[in-house]
Amino acid sequence: MDNSTPSSQSIPPKKSNSQNSSHNNSPQAKNRPLWQPSAERIENSNLTRFAGQLERELGLIFTDYQQLHQWSVDQPQQFWEQVWRFCDVHASRGWRNVLEDGDQFPGARWFEESRLNFAENLLRNRSDKIALISRLENGSRRTISYAELYQQVAQCAAALRQRGVNQGDRVAGFMPNVPETVVAMLATASIGAIWSSCSPDFGINGVMDRFGQIEPKVLFGCNGYFYNGKTIDTLPRLTEIWNNMASIQELVIVPVVDNPDTLECVPVGTLFDDFLRPHIGRELVFTPLQFNHPLYILYSSGTTGVPKCIVHSAGGTLVQHLKEQQLHTDLKPDDTLFYFTTCGWMMWNWLVSGLASEATLVLYDGSPFYPEPASLIDLAEQEKVSIFGTSAKYISALEKAGVVPRESHNLPHLKTVLSTGSPLSHESFRYVYRDIKSDICLSSISGGTDIISCFVLGNPCLPVWEGEIQCRGLGMAVEIRDQTGNPVVQQKGELVCSKPFPSAPIQFWNDPKNEKYLAAYFETYPGIWAQGDYGEITEHNGVIIHGRSDAVLNPGGVRIGTAEIYRQVEKLDEVIDSICIGQSWEDDVRVVLFVVLREGVELDEALQQKIRSTIRSETTPRHVPAKIISVKDIPRTISGKIVELAVRNVVQGEVVKNTDALANPEALEQFRDIPELQC
Repeated sequence: MDNSTPSSQSIPPKKSNSQNSSHNNSPQAKNRPLWQPSAERIENSNLTRFAGQLERELGLIFTDYQQLHQWSVDQPQQFWEQVWRFCDVHASRGWRNVLEDGDQFPGARWFEESRLNFAENLLRNRSDKIALISRLENGSRRTISYAELYQQVAQCAAALRQRGVNQGDRVAGFMPNVPETVVAMLATASIGAIWSSCSPDFGINGVMDRFGQIEPKVLFGCNGYFYNGKTIDTLPRLTEIWNNMASIQELVIVPVVDNPDTLECVPVGTLFDDFLRPHIGRELVFTPLQFNHPLYILYSSGTTGVPKCIVHSAGGTLVQHLKEQQLHTDLKPDDTLFYFTTCGWMMWNWLVSGLASEATLVLYDGSPFYPEPASLIDLAEQEKVSIFGTSAKYISALEKAGVVPRESHNLPHLKTVLSTGSPLSHESFRYVYRDIKSDICLSSISGGTDIISCFVLGNPCLPVWEGEIQCRGLGMAVEIRDQTGNPVVQQKGELVCSKPFPSAPIQFWNDPKNEKYLAAYFETYPGIWAQGDYGEITEHNGVIIHGRSDAVLNPGGVRIGTAEIYRQVEKLDEVIDSICIGQSWEDDVRVVLFVVLREGVELDEALQQKIRSTIRSETTPRHVPAKIISVKDIPRTISGKIVELAVRNVVQGEVVKNTDALANPEALEQFRDIPELQC
């Protein structure tokens, strides 16, 4: 920690009137944060209130965040009990140990005597306050109050019970990000059944690879969705899913698009309103469940084989999301929370948990750039969004599209921008503060589907340093380990979590001996979770993610994270997108960079030299690609992540086992048998 930095780690802060630093690239500017929270903001934050609770109840006083974090990992029983109390978890519980077998990872047991229901905690507000604002790409807008949401969930839960859905049964959604998806999930959770969802842009094989493993009893599916100005008909895929999945006993169709022939096309289905209508006025019964009762099944990306089915607990998901949203994101009941996500990405699950803090959620489904690049900024302005979540790729694309919201939009309510999906570049950090809004907390966050949450994330009481994630999460014993397995600071290495945490998955589906689970996270360091990210703890106690460990480049034996190269390439206006791999070559590895160029731009020798010199000037000669090749498109997963391993496999003539996990699998063909890579 740099103790000379004003308020750099303070809880509460030293008084300071300074909020922002200049955004130029001078040496002086690089020694100052891009943003610093005001004393008022820190004083009014949930995190400061939480610190006050610790002082009142435990007599603990922390002078900076680092001390608080260290205590939270050293004293997990006290910390998580205080989170439970601060966030007012609705449950019955005995007050024996919060954590048992805490030295076992996996195997630690949390809040064993508690009984809770996830849906009850998200439906604690029963007032006329707006719970959900639904926006679709075609311009439609709906609002649902907390009272209306509660009643719809009650009806849906009664309908599911009538169809024989019980604890432990699976209910699936082939759905866009609309209110009916939230209703179906909460109804499922209220019973103690398990929810799992895919977005409707998944191909039939991708859906079968996922739902086919978990055998849902009921499927909620849409009749279509809107994307990039088009109306996509999903009824043929719904029919195929029904015909090929014997476990489904009920198909409930949500008419997202206007199609009067929906039931003629899929006569086995029941329309959502018809499914709920017989149960008007029914009371909602919340089944009390153990803390580790299954809530969600999420899926690994599946680009290297059939997706792993990751089972998350109700209690672990709830307390982790409450901690992240209230303490790290400063979410309050008067906030309007938006995250651009589909129902096939864990950020949808994270977004919906915002109901437990009684905030208003904005659901959006469609292309983020339709009809114009600033469409989501329009939405943020119109709906008075205070916390705006998106991907690093979106922020980069917004800048390259020339969007300057500071000049075109009025965003007085916006206080926080969240970014995930991939590392946020230095340029994107500067863009946000220069062209969007200077007084906001820009929180780059990183975790994963594996833990349905974050290892490293934002903090309303800390400054924002260019290119850095603000801090390690409370209660998360995050370390960076070098190649010998030792913890290091200000050095690159493997991101690990050395102690148990509540949101670790309880199992993989159909993995009775935990063999796949142990191999996925504990094979490298027994008893220590290895996330598979390549990162670094900075001098400010922030974190930089340099890319995926399995995609780390190794030219001449020097480990290089791909994000280090992307960070430089994103500076170039000529380049829209890029992907970097290591190609095995002459008993070594050479760096190969593929670029998507702006229309009308050609990859001539001058541009190649510009790319190489840009990379070399800010990194090392080892980072400079041996080959730079122009392509038309970059293959991505349906959740928007680039697939470096799949590209590397194609380049090296190996099989990509599961292209159904990709949004654009046809893009892989560009990388096959490229003449420039044969010499």
